Amino acid sequence: MRPTLTGMVDLDHARKWPAYTMAALFLCYAAGKAAFAAQARLGFPGGPPVSAAETAGYFLDAASAQWLAAATGVLGACVAVATVTPLGRGAPRGLMLLVLAGMTLAVGGGAGIMILDGFVGLGVGWQWYHGVLGVVVLGLSAETMRSYLAATRRRHGRGAAA
Repeated sequence: MRPTLTGMVDLDHARKWPAYTMAALFLCYAAGKAAFAAQARLGFPGGPPVSAAETAGYFLDAASAQWLAAATGVLGACVAVATVTPLGRGAPRGLMLLVLAGMTLAVGGGAGIMILDGFVGLGVGWQWYHGVLGVVVLGLSAETMRSYLAATRRRHGRGAAA
């Protein structure tokens, strides 16, 4: 008998490592944003440079924008860890799914720009390796959500095998 995709990959099994990896990436994002906030610079360490003209035309001052971005990184890490802890899994499922959907959309937007600019070239300045990172982050985000769904499905009586 040949193995099938469903035979090789247990889609009902919740995995914790994608959430922990996402949390670590969110904390790295927050640290990079905090470093640039301390310098009142837009951008990200290792990313494309942001011109002085673009910084001057930004709707917030650079330090405030970067501190807010750092805070969202810490919040994202907390949400990712909540998907694998008893406290987070005990939260109302609908609320957690709404928060996870928002997080996935935000991550997807940023990763999508990195992917398109890294592989196609939008003119932002991301390189091919940033595009690869974008693909990895999209996959991790999707797996974090899928694992949360699998872990909470049984508790809520949804999709349980008969």
